[in-house]
Amino acid sequence: MTAPVVPPVAASILVVDDSAFNRLLLTRRLAELGYHDVALAEDGQQGLEAIAARAFDAVLLDIEMPGLDGIGVLDRLRALGTEAPPVIVISALTEMTAIVRCIELGAEDFLPKNFDPTLLRARLSTVLEKKRLRDLAAQRLAALEAELESARSAQVSLVPHDFAAIIAGDRIDVYAAMIPARQVGGDLYDAVRLNERTVLFAVGDVSGKGAPAALTMARSMGLVRASARLCAERHCPPDPGELLTIANDDLARDNEDMTFVTVALGVIDLETGEGAIAIAAHDAPFLLRDDAPPRDFGPFGRQPPLGAREGTVYRSEPFRLAPGEALLVFSDGVTEAENAAGEALEREGLQRALAGLGADPRKVVDGVLAAAATFADGTPQSDDITALAIRMR
Repeated sequence: MTAPVVPPVAASILVVDDSAFNRLLLTRRLAELGYHDVALAEDGQQGLEAIAARAFDAVLLDIEMPGLDGIGVLDRLRALGTEAPPVIVISALTEMTAIVRCIELGAEDFLPKNFDPTLLRARLSTVLEKKRLRDLAAQRLAALEAELESARSAQVSLVPHDFAAIIAGDRIDVYAAMIPARQVGGDLYDAVRLNERTVLFAVGDVSGKGAPAALTMARSMGLVRASARLCAERHCPPDPGELLTIANDDLARDNEDMTFVTVALGVIDLETGEGAIAIAAHDAPFLLRDDAPPRDFGPFGRQPPLGAREGTVYRSEPFRLAPGEALLVFSDGVTEAENAAGEALEREGLQRALAGLGADPRKVVDGVLAAAATFADGTPQSDDITALAIRMR
């Protein structure tokens, strides 16, 4: 007597057939092959109820049954998507048209009704192996999604949220927000009190995606913030150009991956509204007022991104914010927000969206994010969307 074939892995199998003889014969054939976890259903409706009650690794489904036939079952299973178990339809060779229809509806294979043990073993093992690989891929995808979500949370935790601690009495208003892309990106913003009179603000973006980009941006902002604090402690007004020069030399050194950082970095005196800003390959800010349309803040000469070349000297431009005026600094994820047609919001679209928002930082930033979301209309974005606004009261 031939010893039963032991399957490579334990598998649960559902047999759906209105013939008691076929159910008995398939149960025996499966037992001979080493599959003992076998459930039985007498028609399509019972089969669907069994599938709803527990998970199966494979379903052997008869095509011709009274009531709900095999085609009807497959049509219902399509609604489950990837949650549906793989199906091998049981058929006579004369039912080729029905077999084709079942394959179109998602059946993995078909099995002739003579239930040849060798053919049954080959087709069942193939289907089970494909399911194993799909399950493994789904598990890895779920793990990757969990890692990405953790990385996105870490990215958001790096930026300041307590803007009340930055505001000096009633001198300025500051607000910022960031929407990380589905893939972890390299956007980051910063706003920090350096001393009683000085606030540093910045928005930066790293080329590339993923954890390396986020780490590069965190490193860049850390260098800038540390240098600025050191300068403030020595009672010298920090110059944004000098801060970018220091950060660039560190980032450009041994930059084998050619990772670049664009940034708009500024400092402002809380008493006078005077300040300086340095822009490295980044979008120029907008100047906002309650009683005037938004306009470009600049112009500024082009400067290379950080990390491109060691020894680059960055320059800053002076500015002064009058009472009621605000600066809006943003990442290119705003102007490059895309809709389903692949069209970008662009700078002109953002400027139109800013019209009528005034200069209140929270309203402006919320309006920018809303404008990008409205333009995208549900289209997933490939880049972070970041905006920061600062206003002299």
